[in-house]
Amino acid sequence: MSEPDAGRGPETPDGGQPQHDPDGLDVARSLAARLQGSARSASRRRRDSGRTRRPGDQPTLSGAGPDGRDPALLGTALDRLVADSGWETDVAVRGVFGRWEAIVGAEVAAHCTPVSFHDGHLAVRADSTSWATQLRLLAATVVRRLNEELGHETVLRIDISGPEAPSWRKGPRSVRGGRGPRDTYG
Repeated sequence: MSEPDAGRGPETPDGGQPQHDPDGLDVARSLAARLQGSARSASRRRRDSGRTRRPGDQPTLSGAGPDGRDPALLGTALDRLVADSGWETDVAVRGVFGRWEAIVGAEVAAHCTPVSFHDGHLAVRADSTSWATQLRLLAATVVRRLNEELGHETVLRIDISGPEAPSWRKGPRSVRGGRGPRDTYG
């Protein structure tokens, strides 16, 4: 029996040439595919080591379309954070605080500022008693405008306070029943 030529593969029993040469390029390709497959499965095992996976589950691979693992815009991520945390009303109210002048008007906003919002009650401080009275007269209109901005029945009532009275307490000691600083009342 003669040896096959160096360039030709072994003959098949029927005397023809086989489809693939086992000691050539096909062997290298099959070995590379096996090594690549084992490297993928090793990296998948490291990545999935913290997750439990049921038998038969296939990992989801990112395709051409958007995926949950894709980077998100900052605005989208913040909207998701606000919605997941239940902060929609608080964020909307703080936005009203920032647009107070546009909602109530420049003249009222120059003398009255929102202080806090809690359980449907908006606390507003006026810089004088006359502006506190004026805002009490406008309270129904302001509540309606705020509810148009924020949603139905978000603001239930406006609590208006006047200016703070000056404190007569100066220093660490005080006298009970005293009449205040006497040097100002000549």
